[in-house]
Amino acid sequence: MSTDPREALDAFLEAVREHFAASAHRNGDQDPRVEAAYMALADAFEIYEDAIYTAYDEVTPFELFDDVEDAKADDEDEDYDEFGVADDDDDEDDIDDARR
Repeated sequence: MSTDPREALDAFLEAVREHFAASAHRNGDQDPRVEAAYMALADAFEIYEDAIYTAYDEVTPFELFDDVEDAKADDEDEDYDEFGVADDDDDEDDIDDARR
């Protein structure tokens, strides 16, 4: 499904406005309107990013928070082998450096 980038941009900007309005008028830390606006903003951003990439082979300089956290988790997982044992390759390099 291809989305017109202009329409995706308009929807994204509207989602930004809605998120701002919900945040500015929040009723406590767990305001469901803010949560809903947050999710709508994230969805609108992904649609816009896909549309601009499809139409113009262009990307944005932004990452969604969940994507960043997933990337951090993936990087942390790479430091362990399949049994959950830490990869100690760096320790061997430290020993070699100490011997020099």
